[in-house]
Amino acid sequence: MSGALNITSAIADPGLLDLPWNLPLESWPEDAITALPKGISRHLVRFATLGDYVVAIKETSSELARREYEMLRTLQRLDVPCVEPVAVITDRVADDGEELASVLVTRHLRFSLPYRAIYSQSLRPETATRLVDALAVLLVRLHIVGFFWGDVSLSNTLFRRDAGAFAAYLVDAETGQLYDRLSNGQRENDLEIARINIAGELLDLQAGGRLEEDIDPVAISDGIVDRYRTLWKELTGPEQFDQSERWRINSRIERLNDLGFDIEELAIVTDDTGTQVRIQPKVVDAGHHSRRLLRLTGLDAQENQARRLLNDLDSYRARYGKPDADEEVVAHEWTAKVFEPVIRAIPKDLKGKLEPAEIFHQLLDHRWYLSQNESRDVPLAEAVSSYIDTVLRHRRDEATIFNPATGTFTAPIDVEGDWRLNV
Repeated sequence: MSGALNITSAIADPGLLDLPWNLPLESWPEDAITALPKGISRHLVRFATLGDYVVAIKETSSELARREYEMLRTLQRLDVPCVEPVAVITDRVADDGEELASVLVTRHLRFSLPYRAIYSQSLRPETATRLVDALAVLLVRLHIVGFFWGDVSLSNTLFRRDAGAFAAYLVDAETGQLYDRLSNGQRENDLEIARINIAGELLDLQAGGRLEEDIDPVAISDGIVDRYRTLWKELTGPEQFDQSERWRINSRIERLNDLGFDIEELAIVTDDTGTQVRIQPKVVDAGHHSRRLLRLTGLDAQENQARRLLNDLDSYRARYGKPDADEEVVAHEWTAKVFEPVIRAIPKDLKGKLEPAEIFHQLLDHRWYLSQNESRDVPLAEAVSSYIDTVLRHRRDEATIFNPATGTFTAPIDVEGDWRLNV
């Protein structure tokens, strides 16, 4: 690296100085690049290793790089699922004096994949539906905080496993705008952009023979509209009922909690006769179960994973006759006697296969199937041994899907966890 360089960074990582910023991104040598699957992008994107983590580097204009960097930092403060901004690097100059494009550096999301990598020989209908459902939830979360995306697509999203479903994360915020509140027109505009882009992406896969024959790309893309509107209505829509049905207030709160959202405030209005009640919830961002699990146990998990772990914690509380015990005391005991021993039992060479919370979720499923097949209550220790030998040992690592030492890319993964080479 030579010449002046302007680095704006949220972290102090001297490793940024070791990358060949004096070369156009397309000319970076192989030893500076990490092989990872990536989605379609209008900009050139490369991956590189910084210490023990991976970063994505995108060439763009200095104005757009700075704008997206600040937008991603704002979204993080709002607790929106998105990639972490690392740095903006401007004033890049080649050795021959040529000015080079500025870059935005973001941290690669561990255990995540672009949608094109979440299939093997072909994309299954149920997988396509789960991806679109996850994107619908992300879009609702963004709209609740007032973010207009402007370029909603599968390509601009990363996906992580979440207890049988997927959790979606925003990758590209270049076209986004943040408002105090979005109008219905802005929300519908984003939704239409999503529908058109998803249809185009799936039709592209179809043209390449990557969709199963019974998948209708247009029908799948239309699904995001129904899923979004149903979720938006449940989260923000008013509800009216007779005053004798006041139990429906708690029922509404429970449904919102089940969707992963907390209530900031609840507007309750009665009519002049006092017989009708109208409620209007004001929800805060998703993550109800994740926050509860983090508060009780210190474990950081995806929303569905957290729900599953909390269910097991509640079962533990009931199973050992401690319904009146302090919740935090029981949670500490469950973590020490159930969760942590399971994770410690995983051999060191298998720990990169899945996130700990996903391992525990899959273990619970495996134990249930064993118990059903054998018509007995299979002990946890026995289920752990069986899961390690018959399931986990045969998976490929999802931590990064590459070998940090060699930069060797490995095959994408489908929804069932089977790895096959895409050619």
